[in-house]
Amino acid sequence: MFWRGVWGYLPANIFSGLTGFLGLFLFTRLLDAADYGQYALAFAVMTLSHVLVFTWLEAAMARFWAAEHGDGLIDHFHSLYRATLTLSAVFVPVAGVIILLLPVDAGLKGALAAGVLGAPLRCLSKLAQERFRAAGEVGRAATVDIATAVGGLSLGIGFALLGAGGAAPLLGLSLAPALILPFVLPGEWRQGRGGVYRRDRLGRYAAYGFPIAASLTLTLVLTSTDRFLLAAFLDTAAVGAYHAAYSLSNRTLDVMFIWLGSAGAPALVMALERGGRPRLAEAAREQAALFLLLALPAAVGLALTALPLAELMIGEELRTATASVTPLIALSALMGGLTTYYFGQAFTLGRNTGALFLTMAIPAGANVLLNLLLIPMLGLTGAALATALSYGLGLMAAILIGSRVLPLPVPWNALARCGVATAVMAAVVLALPSPGGLPELILKAAVGALVYGLIALALDAAGVRGVLKRQWRARVAREASA
Repeated sequence: MFWRGVWGYLPANIFSGLTGFLGLFLFTRLLDAADYGQYALAFAVMTLSHVLVFTWLEAAMARFWAAEHGDGLIDHFHSLYRATLTLSAVFVPVAGVIILLLPVDAGLKGALAAGVLGAPLRCLSKLAQERFRAAGEVGRAATVDIATAVGGLSLGIGFALLGAGGAAPLLGLSLAPALILPFVLPGEWRQGRGGVYRRDRLGRYAAYGFPIAASLTLTLVLTSTDRFLLAAFLDTAAVGAYHAAYSLSNRTLDVMFIWLGSAGAPALVMALERGGRPRLAEAAREQAALFLLLALPAAVGLALTALPLAELMIGEELRTATASVTPLIALSALMGGLTTYYFGQAFTLGRNTGALFLTMAIPAGANVLLNLLLIPMLGLTGAALATALSYGLGLMAAILIGSRVLPLPVPWNALARCGVATAVMAAVVLALPSPGGLPELILKAAVGALVYGLIALALDAAGVRGVLKRQWRARVAREASA
């Protein structure tokens, strides 16, 4: 199931990555620094409001689908969708009134409304997508991803050209699900036809999902506090520069982690439910090794090419500041991805999401304190350093506390071999000339990828030779049977 998902979700994540980078390239040019900063602040609020109200429903769809059968599965769908519609009917007017009364300028209000009020549409789309993933319907889940990414970017560009300012990208993100739902929602609602609204079932879902939502809220505190404090201590232009750097680094690694996590999380649930802890340990070790094989060199590569990448991708007004903090944010993204998409799975697999909340409280609290200390002293660099230190604490907390809930293996052998291959790659890239811009980026990326690939194969890092052999044999077998 894992490898089928890895290859099945690859096209969707390529599209997601391309649209993400294209959006960064265009919006840092179509919007001025202040508007881009307003977008960054509103994006943080949009994500936080969605997590607080709707994420527990999406988490329940993802986790409990595999354990349900017959009438229980029908009630599962019916209860989740009815709860979603009820919450939406309350959420939209309440959020609208709060935004209207906020003492902020009209541009920021517009951006907040564009992002926050689209949460119900995004939730309905996400519920369908989580069901597709849980059921192993890789093609349908990937199609939703691609359509959302392409639709959101296209609409956002259109609104930006019409002069919507910081609200433009968020209007795209909010309206894109409306283009998809007519094609997926009727079939999903039919899954719950004839079902019974079960409060006891929702109670179980809430007990499972609310701690996840709370922990994700703390994660958002970890990732968003710096933006609000930068706005308070500096200005929205500084927020725009920081968000551009964060998007450049985090988007690159996040696309990779989401890709692997989309295939990996359902596979781990299935392994535990149907094969017990021995099968889970085997599946988890394979996934963790693959994470390290791909993400470790990607993070180091981002740090090494920060300046030419910023020259290519970021508008001139934000370029220099973006490049200066990209290496620290790349490190944060690596640690955050390993925490969320691997070590954090221990809490959801073990159904002890309360411990996940405790785990995330540690880096979130540290992040607030470190930002208050470091931003006045170091500005953008202080925010990036605070984030990196906080993510390091979060990773250690997830490993230590998660091992008490449901131990997941740490692939030390893969870490050592991938680390050696990455160190050799870094040494070679640092020795290359730096002509700047696109030529430098192509040179360093191509040489770095070639060197890393050769060393990783020579060392058999993360068992890569065995993986390639198995995948080749499986492809040959599929072609022979076709």
